[in-house]
Amino acid sequence: MKLGFVAGYGTAQAQLPMEQILEAERLGFHSVWTSEAYGMDAVSTASWILARTSRIHVGTAIMQMPARTPTCAAMTAMTLNMLSGGRFILGLGPSGPRVVEGWYGVAYGRPLARTREYIDIVRQVATRKGPLLHQGKEYRIPYDGPGASGLGTPMKGILHADPTLRIYTAAVTPKGIACAAEVADGVFPVWLSPEHPGLIEPYVAEGLALSGRARADFEVAPAVPVSLDDDLERARIPVREQLALYIGGMGPKGRNFYFDYVTRMGYAEAATRIQDLYLAGNRAAAAAAVPDALIDQVALVGPAGRIRERLGAWKEAGRSGRVGAMLAGGCSIEAMRLLATELL
Repeated sequence: MKLGFVAGYGTAQAQLPMEQILEAERLGFHSVWTSEAYGMDAVSTASWILARTSRIHVGTAIMQMPARTPTCAAMTAMTLNMLSGGRFILGLGPSGPRVVEGWYGVAYGRPLARTREYIDIVRQVATRKGPLLHQGKEYRIPYDGPGASGLGTPMKGILHADPTLRIYTAAVTPKGIACAAEVADGVFPVWLSPEHPGLIEPYVAEGLALSGRARADFEVAPAVPVSLDDDLERARIPVREQLALYIGGMGPKGRNFYFDYVTRMGYAEAATRIQDLYLAGNRAAAAAAVPDALIDQVALVGPAGRIRERLGAWKEAGRSGRVGAMLAGGCSIEAMRLLATELL
């Protein structure tokens, strides 16, 4: 199982945890991952990290698809991968309706159809087998819709083919996970309980069957919050707040995919209470309503000995091939060293 470090979204100031990133490279972590919402972008930060490092892989988890056309994403990924000597990993995601429509100003539409077409176009550009031609329902290249000049012709990218480019996509719904396994090289399923592979494995198998690939050809890479602290309750606080935000605040009732995901994990009653409290503006109570058991399933929290014990389940998930990479988030340098000692 590979070990990655999630650099995070940043704050109101553009900054990166470079001390942790450089320590991750020194310790032998496989990768570091940048993100974007509606603040810092994932590409500039990935570029900065690639320029400051020499061995560690750098990926985006995720580059939001509505922010860039598929050809722009392909050019960006190929450029970074070539300049870094093959160290860039392209992570994509459709984002949610609040950001897609509220920030990017485009229709949310059909995210799964868009993901399939988007990745098909990126792969066409990266493999460079011929001029780009895609006539789908989401994208038409050359464009021939309303307002077209009629002057567009199929074009072949200037950059040489880059068959090494790996593409991951974010997904939390059953259909989204199946789509990822069908068209991508890996999936970010947000959180994961290593003891409950049934949450995603049937859908991974469904998608792989459509693509004709084996399970070994596809990587599951969950984000795993890590909070090292001798005080267990204090260690759980940042994870409580993060889970409450996603379960309660990432979309209205009926359109929150993280709420649905946690419900499928068996926490329907708790998820409903968290969402009700969060949407009512009581965020502290929403965080307090996050069950300890859920935190312990998806995160590594508490004293070093407790984390070492909990890592046993993750090691088994890695040995079985169910988890290809653990993307540790929120890590102190001390926690990173603990993970490196246990996993690398």
